[in-house]
Formats: sequence, structure tokens, C-alpha cells
Amino acid sequence: MISFKDCLDYSDLTEDEASAVAEHEHLPYGAAVQLVCCLAQSGEGAEVLRCLLKNAVCDAQRCGHAETLQTAQRACQQFAVNHPAS
Repeated sequence: MISFKDCLDYSDLTEDEASAVAEHEHLPYGAAVQLVCCLAQSGEGAEVLRCLLKNAVCDAQRCGHAETLQTAQRACQQFAVNHPAS
């Protein structure tokens, strides 16, 4: 059986990235893992994921959720390093 961690590792994504998308999109963690893994497989999907993560940062700032903001900022930075825009 493939675990969530296996999916994230395969896509070179982190738990923070999946958590930030789960929080922002109001998804269960498992659904968010599947979503981010699918999005990371194509250039267009990576751009969508980049936008989702940036929006997660903006929403957390606007709502004043410090812990969510830290996770979203970390996820956005990690994604930018591991998946540079082309």
C-alpha cells in the first residue's frame, strides 16, 4: 500500500505543502495530498499549486492565523526552491 508520505516523496513535495493546501482549500489531508501530487506532475499544475500556496499565505495573513501563516510561508518557500518557475 502506498502511503501519503510515499506520494509526497514521489512528487518531491512536503507535508507543509499538502497541509497548506488542505487548510486553504478546506480539504481533508488525504485529499490534499492527492491534489498536490497530481498538480505537481505538469507545468500548468505546478503553476496552479504555486498560486494556491501564495493564496494560502495571503489568507492566513488576512485572518491573523499565526500558525497557519508560518506553515503556508514555509510551504511556499519550499515549493519555490524545489519547483522553480520556468
